[in-house]
Amino acid sequence: MAACLDDGMDEDGIFKALADPSRRRLLDGLNARSGQTLRELCAGLEMTRQSVSKHLAVLEAAGLVTTVRRGREKLHYLDAAPINAIADRWMSRYDRERARALADLKTALEQTPMTASEFVYTTYINTTPERLWEALTDPAFTRRYWGVSFETDWKPGSAITWHEENATTADPEQVVLEADPGRRLSYTWHTFTPEWAKSVGVDEETRQKLMAEPRSTVTFDIEPVGETVKLTVLHRAGEALLGMSEQGWPHVLSGLKTLLETGVPLPTA
Repeated sequence: MAACLDDGMDEDGIFKALADPSRRRLLDGLNARSGQTLRELCAGLEMTRQSVSKHLAVLEAAGLVTTVRRGREKLHYLDAAPINAIADRWMSRYDRERARALADLKTALEQTPMTASEFVYTTYINTTPERLWEALTDPAFTRRYWGVSFETDWKPGSAITWHEENATTADPEQVVLEADPGRRLSYTWHTFTPEWAKSVGVDEETRQKLMAEPRSTVTFDIEPVGETVKLTVLHRAGEALLGMSEQGWPHVLSGLKTLLETGVPLPTA
């Protein structure tokens, strides 16, 4: 039986996926620029399109690559969470060269390229699509794991008012983009007002950087997988917001998963 990490990831499958140098090159390519098509990934590799597809299938099965459909194209994104989980588990036991090599790979994959404009995170939750949708949209849920609540009817084009900490943010450009219950939710991010910055402890210099960037969007794709649900979060943002969000999203989504699976939110820091 394959060994599994605590969150259900297939440890043997991850090691198998990483053992092949061609698959490691594909991960390197996605680490340099995430969100590539199959055609883009094939460029510069001495492999046939079919071979690249097979390698990507292994990486996706191991949870190291996440795919998102955009029209007729399928975009591939790096998901370093399985590598981080293995590194955290095994490096605490061994300090030889292999552990150091794994540490180097973990560090490299955690570093977001300066040109990145998207953050992608995938998690599997023991719940139903309907329950997950409720957890993403119902203020009674979102307040418990996120500390945020939304005031909207969740219809495409409708405005969204954010309630976070001691700040309430409303803006005509804070809107619902897509809303397909149990399948897909997308909306624009909130406005960085002085009140918001004060409530969350963001300094004025950082707030000005955030305000100078184009408004970002977040998309939640929900897909049933056996008895679980695959949730893929895609956040398109500027450099300043992406740097903040890539730290916050894993905690928010871990809180969401914990609340849905146990009924108890994660303790606050």
